Amino acid sequence: MPDLAHIRNFSIIAHIDHGKSTLADRLIQICGGLTAREMKDQVLDSMDIERERGITIKAQTVRLKYRAKDGGEYVLNLMDTPGHVDFAYEVSRCLAACEGALLVVDASQGVEAQTLANVYQAIDAGLEIVPILNKVDLPAAEADRVQQQIEDVIGLDASGAIPISAKTGLNIEQVLEAVVSKLPPPRGVMDAPLKALLIDSWYDSYLGVVVLVRIVDGELKKGQRVRMMAANATYQVDRVGVFTPKQEMVDRLGPGEVGFLTAAIKQVADAQVGDTITDERGGADSPLPGFKPAQQVVFCGLFPVDAAEFEGLREALGKLHLNDASFTFETETSAALGFGFRCGFLGLLHLEIIRERLDREFGIDLIATAPSVIYRIHLNDGSVRELHNPADMPDPAHIAFLEEPWIRATILVPDEHLGAVLKLCEDRRGQQVELTYAGSRAMVVYKLPLNEVVFDFYDRLKSVSRGYASFDYHIEGYREGDLVKMSILVNGEAVDALSMIVHRSRAEVRGRAMCEKLKDLIPRHLFQIPVQAAIGGKIIARETIKALRKDVTAKCYGGDITRKRKLLDKQKEGKKRMRQFGSVEIPQEAFIAALKMDAD
Repeated sequence: MPDLAHIRNFSIIAHIDHGKSTLADRLIQICGGLTAREMKDQVLDSMDIERERGITIKAQTVRLKYRAKDGGEYVLNLMDTPGHVDFAYEVSRCLAACEGALLVVDASQGVEAQTLANVYQAIDAGLEIVPILNKVDLPAAEADRVQQQIEDVIGLDASGAIPISAKTGLNIEQVLEAVVSKLPPPRGVMDAPLKALLIDSWYDSYLGVVVLVRIVDGELKKGQRVRMMAANATYQVDRVGVFTPKQEMVDRLGPGEVGFLTAAIKQVADAQVGDTITDERGGADSPLPGFKPAQQVVFCGLFPVDAAEFEGLREALGKLHLNDASFTFETETSAALGFGFRCGFLGLLHLEIIRERLDREFGIDLIATAPSVIYRIHLNDGSVRELHNPADMPDPAHIAFLEEPWIRATILVPDEHLGAVLKLCEDRRGQQVELTYAGSRAMVVYKLPLNEVVFDFYDRLKSVSRGYASFDYHIEGYREGDLVKMSILVNGEAVDALSMIVHRSRAEVRGRAMCEKLKDLIPRHLFQIPVQAAIGGKIIARETIKALRKDVTAKCYGGDITRKRKLLDKQKEGKKRMRQFGSVEIPQEAFIAALKMDAD
C-alpha cells in the first residue's frame, strides 16, 4: 500500500471540447495504464452515447503509477469530468474526492463560461489548481493572450501555466511533474475507524451494485463487515479493487486511495451517493459531509408505450438513478397516457441522455411529455403549492398568483455576435445585470425566467453566435409572473401531455407555433382534424389537417350531376360520423418536436 506522501488525487476540469478526455488518454499512455494495442481515443468515455456524441457524461476514475524525476514512485488517482452545464453535479462529486485539479483551457478559444463555473467550484472546495494551456500546436493558438485572460477573468496566477498539446503528446511529462510537485498529498489516519466517501455506484448484472469509494481514514479490506451510515445497512465486502483503467483486484485500500468494492448489494437504495461507509462494529461516530443534493430544474413525464412495461421502467429508472444520482422520479398517472413517472433533470441535454439510455440499455419505448419547471401556486386561502405538471393546475378562480423560478446566466460571446445574443435574451424576458469585456470577448450577465431557457435557449444561443457563445447558469429564486396554462386540443380533445404553462404575452406566439408544428407532424386521417391552442375556454390559435380524399365519383362516367352529388353527400356523412368517433394517432415525434419549439 503506498504511503500518503506518494498519493495524488486530482481531477481534470475544463469547458466542453477543451481536451480533458484526450489529456487523460495521454496520461494513461505515459504511465503505462494500457498497452499501445489496448489504447483508443477517449478511453475513459466508456458509454456508446459518449463516444457517438463526443462528450463526457459520466466522470471516470483511473489509478496510474508514475516514477517522478526525483526517483519516487507515485500513485495518481485521476478523475476525468464532464464539461457540459447539465452534468455539473458529476464535477462537484469528483472535486469532493480530490485535493487538486488541472484546469485545461483551449489556447485558441480561451476562457469559456463552463471554465469559470468549474474553476469556481474547485476554488470553493479548497483545491490546489494547476493551469494548463491545451492545443498550442493549432495555428490559431494564442497562448500569451489566453494566459493573460486566465489572470484577468478568473484571477488565478497563470505565470506557470504549462503549454501542451494533448493530441500530439507535447509537454505531457511536465504535467505529471506538476501534479507530483504542486498538488498536495491527501491527509488521513491509518489506525482510525474506517471512513470512506461513496463517490459513485452502478449496477452490474453479475456482481450487483458496484460502489466507487474514496478512503478518508482507516482501511478497507476483503471480508470486512461494513455499514452504510445513511441507509444503516450492513454488508460483507466480497471484492476490493482499483481501475487502471482495467479492473484490478487488491487486498486492501488505505487512506487517500480511490477504489471500488462489491458486497452483493441487492438493494439499489442502500448505495446512496455521498454516503459514508464505516466498520460495522466500532465504526466512525459521525458521517462525512457528503454532497449537496442536486437541484433539478426540468421536469417531464416518462410513460411506457406498452403499459405492461411499467414495472420494467420502474426497475430501469432505479438502476439508472444509482449510476446518476442527479435525476429523481416518482409515479404519476395521466388520463391519456396511463401510468408513468414524473422525472426531474438538470437540463434538457440531461433529459435527452436519460431517455436515450433507457432505450439503449433497457430497451424500453417511451413517450415523454413536454418538459416544465416547478411553479409555485399561491392560492386564495393563503396556502402555497408546488406545480410540477401543468395538467394538475387547479381552477384559476382559486389562484391568487403564480411564481416562476429565475436564473442568473453568464454568457461569454465574441464582440461581433453580442447584438444577436442581447436580442435573444431580451426576447426571452431577460433583465441585463452587467456587461464587461475580457479582451475581444464580452461577458454578459442576465437574469432570465427558467421556463424560457428550458426549451431551446441553448440551441438558439449557439445558432445566433455561430457556436462561439458559451453559457452557464444557477438558480436565483422565485418571482411572481403573469402565467397561464395553455392546452392543446386535437379533434376537440385536450392532449394533457402537450399542455404547458406560458407567460401571457407569449401565449399566442407559442400556441400558433405549436399548432403549425403539429399540423405537419400528425399524419392525415380520413377525416378533417382541427388542432387548436386554448387558454381556458378561449381558442387562441387553430390549424386544420385536411382529410385524405378518396375519389368516390371515379366510376361515374358522364350521366346526371345528381348521381355524383349523391355519392359525395354520402361520403361527407361518413366523414362527419368518423370525425365524431374516430381517434387521432399522435406519433412520438410530435411530442419530442413540441419541445424544440422556437426553432424558427
